[in-house]
Amino acid sequence: MEKYEEYKSHCQKIADIEHSISILNWDQEVYMPEKSAARRAQQIATLSGLHHQVSTDKNYGKLLNKLSSDSSLNEEQKRNIKESTKEFERNTKFSEEFVTKMSKTISESFIAWQKAKQKDDFSLFAPKLKELVTLKREECEILGYEAHPYDAQLNLYEPGATVKELDFLFDDVKNQLVDFVAQIAKAAQNDDSIMLQYFEKSKQVDFTEELLSQMGYDFKAGRQDISSHPFTTTFSSKDVRVTTRVNENDLSEILWSSIHEGGHALYEQGLLDENYGLPAGSYLSLGIHESQSRLYENNVGRNIVYWNHNFKRLQEIFPEQLEPFNVDDFYKAMNLVKPSLIRTNADELTYHFHVLIRFEIEKELIAGNIKVEDLPSIWNKKYKDYLNIDVPSDSKGVLQDIHWSHGSFGYFPTYSIGSFYAAQFYHQALKEIPNLENQIENGNLNPLLDWLRNKIHQHGRLFAAEELCIKVTGEKLNFKYFMKYAKNKYSKLYQLN
Repeated sequence: MEKYEEYKSHCQKIADIEHSISILNWDQEVYMPEKSAARRAQQIATLSGLHHQVSTDKNYGKLLNKLSSDSSLNEEQKRNIKESTKEFERNTKFSEEFVTKMSKTISESFIAWQKAKQKDDFSLFAPKLKELVTLKREECEILGYEAHPYDAQLNLYEPGATVKELDFLFDDVKNQLVDFVAQIAKAAQNDDSIMLQYFEKSKQVDFTEELLSQMGYDFKAGRQDISSHPFTTTFSSKDVRVTTRVNENDLSEILWSSIHEGGHALYEQGLLDENYGLPAGSYLSLGIHESQSRLYENNVGRNIVYWNHNFKRLQEIFPEQLEPFNVDDFYKAMNLVKPSLIRTNADELTYHFHVLIRFEIEKELIAGNIKVEDLPSIWNKKYKDYLNIDVPSDSKGVLQDIHWSHGSFGYFPTYSIGSFYAAQFYHQALKEIPNLENQIENGNLNPLLDWLRNKIHQHGRLFAAEELCIKVTGEKLNFKYFMKYAKNKYSKLYQLN
């Protein structure tokens, strides 16, 4: 076991450097002063180079090779070695020069995106994005792929996912969800004016921290801050931080941001600390990660039983705004289905059209069939085609997401994959947890969290995503659970036949 302990120690060293980079990234998006941007890009690039050195160390490779044939290891240890070997082989495909260049370009791209969004001008971001897309295409060639270069990007976030599979999945979205949303559009529309009042920022933040605590988020192992784009970052299972976004004239922005990020954070806090740095101590895939955030945001957070408990508290905090309304008014407002400009503010049905648009753009951009300078016009046309919306500006259109500035091509599809997993997992939880929705209605979310900890969180990357889904639900990912959930819920809300 001496060699295995040596392996664990090296993995933790890699993780230490990785999480040090994460701290700098978190600070860059939350607190960093503007003049620090250039040096911060340099600092992150330096650490990224060091991370690459340690991750591709030849002696580490020899150690993995030796442990790969060690029959004395148990199944979990063998899986750790197998996953670490995959990572090592992928990392050794890249030169340190390429890794450092990618890191520096991403940091510079993020700063350019921030300025471009602030000034509502895509042209300020385009040159850096062009550099980044060129690097990402080069990355695809280095990583290798069988059918489509975008497969190499997808595999970074959802291992095994391919353009072919996602085309099939999004065909389900087009063939089933589009028609259902069209039915809803013809029905009498609900009113969301309850959300569109003045709500003091500090009170909003305090309330969402109450909700996070109720979910089981441990504030002794995390914190909530404000950022332009909500995100969750992890330094270990004992330090998992969330950010949220506040609009004093729209209560819905912070509610779904905080609950969504809280779902991500619960997953990270549920990873076993004893496995820090090992595959068994890291999340499985971004589709599974998104399943946790979307389950809490939608299956729980937009559920009437959740607000039967929490709306009274919200009325106490904002009596003037909410006294004239009841929980049913609030429930209808939060589940309004209508096309919208901003993905993160979209309802849970049209949300998948936003993801579909990004998927279609990204795969063609990475394939070289779309030019960066043409992105605004292509984006605007797709929003007109899929959502019948005219995009008024770059900041509300092609610049709205942070992902491309991070080089996160291939990330967007995991949002839809995650929603579909969430519906399937929640369906199973309802079957296995006695009186689950009664418990939620009483403000007790612990049984759900315990179930997720046991079924998903504690396993880290010991199973592939499809393997875990079968283990939890008895079958692989099936879109029918999402459509069943959507039709049951929204047919009642909109009084459809």
